[in-house]
Amino acid sequence: MRALATITLVQDNLEGKELWKIYFPFADAALRAQLETFGLQYEPALRSSVIKYDETLPEKLKAHFAETIYIVVKNGKQASSAHENPQGIPPIVEKPQAMAGPLLHRGEHRIRVDIPYQQEQVKLLRSIEGATWSRTHRCWHLPRTKEAWAALNALFAVAIEEKSTAEAEPAKSTPPKAELQPSSEKPKATEITNKITILAHPKRTDIIGLRLPKEMAPDHLATVKNIHGRRWNPEALLWELPNTLLTMRFLEKYLKEHLHWTYQPDLEKLPERLEAAPATPFLSKEPPKAKYEAAVVALEQCLTLKRYSFRTVKAYKNCFRNFIRHYDETKPSEITRAQIDQYIHYLIREKKITESYQNQVVIALLHFYIDVVKQETKVERLFRPKKLQKLPHVLTEDEVVRLLASVENQKHKLILMLIYSAGLRLSEVVNLQIPDLQPEHRRLFVREGKGKKDRCTILSEKVIAKLKDYFDLHRPSEWLFEGATGGQYSVRSVQAIFDRAKQKSGINPYATVHTLRHSFATHLLEKGVDLRYIQDLLGHESSKTTEIYTHITKKGIDKLQSPLDSLDI
Repeated sequence: MRALATITLVQDNLEGKELWKIYFPFADAALRAQLETFGLQYEPALRSSVIKYDETLPEKLKAHFAETIYIVVKNGKQASSAHENPQGIPPIVEKPQAMAGPLLHRGEHRIRVDIPYQQEQVKLLRSIEGATWSRTHRCWHLPRTKEAWAALNALFAVAIEEKSTAEAEPAKSTPPKAELQPSSEKPKATEITNKITILAHPKRTDIIGLRLPKEMAPDHLATVKNIHGRRWNPEALLWELPNTLLTMRFLEKYLKEHLHWTYQPDLEKLPERLEAAPATPFLSKEPPKAKYEAAVVALEQCLTLKRYSFRTVKAYKNCFRNFIRHYDETKPSEITRAQIDQYIHYLIREKKITESYQNQVVIALLHFYIDVVKQETKVERLFRPKKLQKLPHVLTEDEVVRLLASVENQKHKLILMLIYSAGLRLSEVVNLQIPDLQPEHRRLFVREGKGKKDRCTILSEKVIAKLKDYFDLHRPSEWLFEGATGGQYSVRSVQAIFDRAKQKSGINPYATVHTLRHSFATHLLEKGVDLRYIQDLLGHESSKTTEIYTHITKKGIDKLQSPLDSLDI
């Protein structure tokens, strides 16, 4: 019988305690689970897996694995094996030289090299073609080829028997060792080359596996990437999917004819979606408190009573806290007008703040000294920055087409289409609820937009058509766009969607999600829509705000002629 894997044991010490460092095929989850019964655990200090030292461990492993595993001991004694090494591979020994040599492990598709961090060693290893450092496994990886074996032997003089290319490279039909394996009652996944295999997880009920044959990837990889919550498992070489009704509906609708099931799912016991994960503490550092933090609390209370939004309150609090920390030993009510001016001057000269941030600081100070401590005279006629007349970035219609075409995920594309087609702000699209859709009137109701104003805007016919498929598959319960575990979709997720699409499509690199709103207004204006209608659709209080789009529209610009063109030169 051919040995399926090699386990290498190395004696080592950690803080005076003797232990076994153990190396094995790290992608073989089944083998890892068996070794855990012997006390296997990961030791960060040694950057390797270890087992408590027991001189009888090699014999115990030999007895446990019988003829399926080849045991190698790296302390000069090789464990006797009840079977002859069928691979004919001699034990790996380190180069007898001053610096420790590499410890190798033969994977099915690559060579794992654990090597002490010494500049000479790393430099030699980098010279081998295909050598890459794995941050996940904290080791070097090399392709398992004849050339890689020869390079290792030449550089480190490790005792490796060179093999033919056919032996060095794993057969394509060999299935990868993975934790997710099909049931023994069913054909193995690799025996079904023209089907997408669905696997049950042996330990967990919240995920299932999907193995996509390479031959089918060109036609179906984009569809698999549309599955909500899917994740690639590089060790098992398959996709992990949430075991939910949403996943089952997707598979049934888009991949039904191509699936091979290794188990029978119990649909009655599956949840609609995964339950929300327990709340985790916020990892980012809290802003340092001021000595007179009570003044910040008082300002927060004042702004909350005025019903300012959470983001506005947070911004003004941070501006004011930074101000009083600048004069930390002085009570905020005793800070003079001259000190206020000096602080703002310091921000402009030293911190290089923008006009927008300067305006935030001034407004925060006005709220505190007028509404909280009633010292209006202290902030009378504070210097305000001159308002910038910046033109917004706008995408061309061709860039919008390229942007949307680059998004494969159904939900992600619908979010971007809705923002552009209705001229929505980022906060408005994540706040949309199902009743806000009025498809019979081709209308979208926006609740409490900027300035807490409601408005109606356009609901595109193409978006309505996409919404039908979206509702059939995702079935949102409250919010139009919900996260993987339910609840409101996050602003940062939408930003990440746009950034990925922007990079992939190669559009204007300065564009943001809000650029889609600017593009909506500009393209309507170029099509001859009256400025007053555009003002209502965007929810602008003043027509002057909307008039900025008249400065960037290209309507009629192609008919203009430069005065240079009329000169006889």
